[in-house]
Amino acid sequence: MGKHESTQDINKIFKDLNSSSKGLTSPEARTRLDKYGQNALKTESVSPLKKLLSYFWGPIPWMIEAAALLSLIVQDWVDFSIIMVLLIFNAAIGFWEEAKASNALDALKNQMALKARVLRDGIWNEIDATNLVPGDIVRIRLGDVIPADVVLTEGEYLSVDQSALTGESLPVNKKSGNEAFSGSVAKQGEMEAVVTATGAETFFGRTAKLVESAGTASHFQKAVMKVGDFLIFVAIGLAMILVVTELLRGEPLIKLIQFVLILVVASIPVAMPAVLSVTMALGALSLSKKKAIVSKLQAIEEMAGIDILCSDKTGTLTKNQLDLGEPVIFSAPDKDNLIFMAALASKEENGDAIDLAVLKGITDKSIFTGYKQTSFSPFDPIRKRTEGSITTEDSQFKVTKGAPQVVLDLANVTGPDRERADSAINDFAAKGFRSLGVAKSNETGGWDFLGILSLFDPPRDDSKETIAQAVKHGIQVKMVTGDDTAIGRETAGQLGMGTNMHPVSELIGENADPAHLTSTQSEMIEKADGFARVFPEHKYAIVKALQERGHIVAMTGDGVNDAPALKQADAGIAVSGATDAARAAADLILTEPGLSVIIKAVEEARRIFERMMSYTIYRIAMTIDIMAFVVLAMLVFDFYPLTAVMIIMLALLDDIPIMTIAYDNTWLDPKPVRWQMGRVLGISSMLGFLAVIETFGMLWLGRDIFHYPVEQLQTMLFLQLVAGGHLMLFVTRTKKAFWKSPYPAPKLFWAIIGTQLFAAFICGMGWLVPAIPWIHILWVWVYNLVWMVVQDIFKLAAYRMMDNKAEHNQGFIKIANEPIFSRFSHHRK
Repeated sequence: MGKHESTQDINKIFKDLNSSSKGLTSPEARTRLDKYGQNALKTESVSPLKKLLSYFWGPIPWMIEAAALLSLIVQDWVDFSIIMVLLIFNAAIGFWEEAKASNALDALKNQMALKARVLRDGIWNEIDATNLVPGDIVRIRLGDVIPADVVLTEGEYLSVDQSALTGESLPVNKKSGNEAFSGSVAKQGEMEAVVTATGAETFFGRTAKLVESAGTASHFQKAVMKVGDFLIFVAIGLAMILVVTELLRGEPLIKLIQFVLILVVASIPVAMPAVLSVTMALGALSLSKKKAIVSKLQAIEEMAGIDILCSDKTGTLTKNQLDLGEPVIFSAPDKDNLIFMAALASKEENGDAIDLAVLKGITDKSIFTGYKQTSFSPFDPIRKRTEGSITTEDSQFKVTKGAPQVVLDLANVTGPDRERADSAINDFAAKGFRSLGVAKSNETGGWDFLGILSLFDPPRDDSKETIAQAVKHGIQVKMVTGDDTAIGRETAGQLGMGTNMHPVSELIGENADPAHLTSTQSEMIEKADGFARVFPEHKYAIVKALQERGHIVAMTGDGVNDAPALKQADAGIAVSGATDAARAAADLILTEPGLSVIIKAVEEARRIFERMMSYTIYRIAMTIDIMAFVVLAMLVFDFYPLTAVMIIMLALLDDIPIMTIAYDNTWLDPKPVRWQMGRVLGISSMLGFLAVIETFGMLWLGRDIFHYPVEQLQTMLFLQLVAGGHLMLFVTRTKKAFWKSPYPAPKLFWAIIGTQLFAAFICGMGWLVPAIPWIHILWVWVYNLVWMVVQDIFKLAAYRMMDNKAEHNQGFIKIANEPIFSRFSHHRK
């Protein structure tokens, strides 16, 4: 019996609901629909226009808009046009990505629409389940999804699969007066019921409310904010120094502010969210081909860093179907005969899970020839066994199967045989197997006990290999199940998982606040390999506790009970066949059974992470290069090294073609990856300052060697920043030497080469910028190629130094944690 089971007074319920077994009239139903609302979970919808406008609101859009406004005031139409293109481009990319994810979820939700058979005006009709109201009388049959919370009123019994709500893997038998919950599935029987709660007031709905309070900011969002804050701080700090200095030199205020705003816009990563979104969107497209729908793009980045995967057992690690295990033989001639007799006490068309498991054990169906089942009594909660009457050409007999103690009593088994049977039943129970006694009637009218069948939910064929792959990828898999500890431990052992499994109540306690566990409780959860007898508040608490211990957590699930934890997890994964609530809360929705696609998602996510990391390092370095060079050149040499048009073109030429980094080849990190901001800022700052030196070197060449006038010097510096910036991406895209594999993807390589050729063409032909000789354009390229090698040497040295420092720190921590006496005895030896 389930945790939420109870028997209620039906007459009192009818009285409380002002209803009866005859149901409601149509006018009563309409009145109640107005009062209680539709039988559906409320979802807040934001208009497309409001979503689009949100992309024009925030610190970075404000700065771009201010630059556009100042260009409008001074009637600089070229600057205004280019700035507006940049602004609209960023907004369009973000809006498109969010709309695509939203449409995928809406399509999934539409597939979940339910119907219900309801008694109104004395007539049975089929209506949309959303129009049910408290007091309605509904009829529930085999295969129906129960459309609302109900109390069963008429009929013998109903077998209900409520694993989507409670996590129990086997159906629960219910009778008149018992509750049945919205979202559970009728597996056997037929009953009438009165609706007691709809919509948000159902058990389903109350659980979904936990989802509203769940959730955590993604590490991607935090990283982008940190990078943005760092670059804005650097850009605005340098800009303020420049403004004060230039005002003292007598520069016009409006012209100066316009130039500084354009400089800041070009320097800070205005297109960074768009570039990273495109990178993740292409990753989402790749995952969709592997049977996984990404509903939140940030989940891709989170998947790259997960180090703990909390996996539901039933239907995810296991097949969610019963199979026969090894039997214990008593009076049956052999194993095959025992299974055959049990099959004669089964009926395939009833769809009972146990009957189907037994019948599946018969490999040769011709064995049934000559045996006719003249009558059949299905399992019911009172008799706790099935019975079939069988007729052959020369005999008649009965067979039965059911709860082993019931069948043992029926056959009057005593003495050593009873002790042996009880021992076998206990052994099966210790492994989490379900036992089934089988008996056959004899000539005296009694029963002969044939033996005991064992039933278990077998692991999926790919689960063991998938878990082994997860371990290789540095991910610990923790089983989370509503079943008993013995069942979970046995399944974990078969899959090669840790068997340190506990009933979750032992770790959390009955009255603990799931959102505020103690450090001791969190530590116990971290050390456990799995959790049994888990309910909604427990799953949420497990994920939150692991996050507080510093882990990035993925959670798989399929039921309403999983939804709060799916939303709280860094990467919530709704498995194949998940409920509406689970899909809505999840970041990743699997469309085929099993966990193997999750490993593919992790691998894809880690590649995407490397692409985002290389772009981020590149973009920070470029910001330092452009901002520091322009400001220092104006302070030291008192001239504008770039025009406003050049700065805006530089921003466009830097970012738009670089979006092809989303297609780049990259290596697969064997361990979980995270944003290490110290490392990112360290490498990028070093490369940025090298690039500043490189650009000042070009300034010296152009001014003192080629003796260019200011206009042509500006063109040469513009070309140097375009060429040097793109070549720097070849340096940042890998931790190895830039000439080693993985090599740049053709799309990235040719996008960069094409952009450089375009920039060279602009400078050679004098479009929007003063022209410079083609031979000098060639010298700029040669100069940048030399510097690319220099930057790569410094990059390799920096990574090596950081890795050695990390290894030294880990060694120091290991020694510090070693007991002092063990170190002493080790040295004595």
